[in-house]
Parts: sequence; structure tokens; C-alpha cells
Amino acid sequence: MLAAFLRAVDAYPASPIVRAALQLQVLLFLRPGELRQLQWEHLDTARAMLKVPGEIMKMKEAHLVPLARQSLRIIEDLQPLTGCSRYILPSPRAIGGASDRPMSENGVLVALRAMGYDKETVTGHGFRATARTFLDEELRIRPEVIEAQLAHAVRDPQGRAYNRTKHIEERTEMMQTWADWLDGVKASAQP
Repeated sequence: MLAAFLRAVDAYPASPIVRAALQLQVLLFLRPGELRQLQWEHLDTARAMLKVPGEIMKMKEAHLVPLARQSLRIIEDLQPLTGCSRYILPSPRAIGGASDRPMSENGVLVALRAMGYDKETVTGHGFRATARTFLDEELRIRPEVIEAQLAHAVRDPQGRAYNRTKHIEERTEMMQTWADWLDGVKASAQP
């Protein structure tokens, strides 16, 4: 099912912004509200990293998101289209207009429903669980590395909140492994 979904996203005749949002939702596994509020100023192209400020994160703590080559390419391909906005994924209605708003919170959901996926099958937030499951069970990534990338508030043995900059090298490698694995799944003969 994952292979068919990934191919359907690539073929979905949506605006480039919506298609990129769907692709990035799978690749980055940010919460939908966090993804749609990403701004160009959060992008560090030289380090292939998103520096997400705490004000848009659920736990209100800044978060680093390493970008695989595939993720960076999707974002860079948006630059000519959305670079005039402060948002990487602006509202399609805001392009070229006076308004500068992020993509609607329903943008990804509307696309998923239009693609034929009901809310019991696929949701924007559900990509986080999908990533968590496959990274652990298929790719054998250490759970604490996955949890750090999901920006979950995990406590260390001393009781301090989890340091989200911890494991950054492993997280960077994990994000590239994840993107490469998804490319392999998409190219597979499986439905």
C-alpha cells in the first residue's frame, strides 16, 4: 500500500505546493501544522537543515530537521514558485497576491481525500506513525534517534527533557536512509 500511495502522490494533479506538501509530509514527518508553517528563513541550505523555531513546534522547543537530498530538492524546486512568500508552502491563493499566509491546515487532507483515501486509511499526522514504524521495524534505527527526530519529549535517566540536538549525526543519516528507502519502495513492483 505504501508503494502505491507514494506513486499516487507523485502523479496527483495538484498544485506544485500541495504535491510538495504531501511529499515532504512523508519525508520529514513533522506535524502537519509545523510543516505548513515552515518559512524560508528556517532553511539552512549549506547544512541541509531546517531550523524550526519553538513557536511553531507543539512542545514549544526549537527543533532541527536534517534534510535528505530528496527533501532539499523538493524545497529548492519550490523556490522559484514560492520564494516571494515568507512561507515555503504558502496558501496557493496567496501567490502573487497581497496576502502572505501558510497553506491551509486542510490542504493536505483535502488532497488525500481527493486521491481517494479516507480518514481511517491516511491522515497528514499519520505519516509520523508510518515513519516511526518502518524506521524501527524495517530499518532497525534506534528508537531514541527516531523519537528525537519526531520531537517527542523523552526524558533521559537524569530526568531532563530530551536534548533535540542530540544524535544529530545519526538523525541526518537516518533521514537520508529513510528517503532512499522510500524511493526503493516507490520503485518496487509492489502495489
